[in-house]
Amino acid sequence: MSTPIAGAEAIEDTLDRMAQALVALLQRDPRQVAVIGVRTGGCWVAEALIPRLAGPLGAQLAGPPGCLDPGFYRDDFDTVGVPPAVRPSHLPVAVDDRQVLLVDDVLYTGRTIRAALNGVFDYGRPALVRLAVLAIRPGQELPIVPDVAGGVYPVPAQGRLQLQGPESLSLHLLPPVAAERPAP
Repeated sequence: MSTPIAGAEAIEDTLDRMAQALVALLQRDPRQVAVIGVRTGGCWVAEALIPRLAGPLGAQLAGPPGCLDPGFYRDDFDTVGVPPAVRPSHLPVAVDDRQVLLVDDVLYTGRTIRAALNGVFDYGRPALVRLAVLAIRPGQELPIVPDVAGGVYPVPAQGRLQLQGPESLSLHLLPPVAAERPAP
């Protein structure tokens, strides 16, 4: 059973604050912006950010957001296993020489973002990459820090944060996963 920690209204307020910070950040460079969400929650967050960015950034947005599945780029298959279903990525605009706004729902160890960066560079060479995350769960294992973050949410050991959506986004705390007991 999950415990809601940020409902739809709180997420909407967070997205508004993130969009304001992103507009200020992205306007520093005149290149067009390609928005790419990391599957699945990051794609939902990217979709929710686009209307908030479209007005202030106007023609600076390169097109609709893309959705990237970083499953094939993970470095932790030996500990978490092969992803059950890696879905195709869809990037409707080229990333070459653009600002890329990479969007994810929860930043925890940094491994998903590292994998997503590898995926982005398989599509081309962006001029620069910015990172926006809805939530940070302390416990980074890699030196990855977002340019814009919605909030920091401490989580008990083995607990997890999960974004639920896509119609109405809400952030939930999931209980620790029970460890499997070895067979006798």
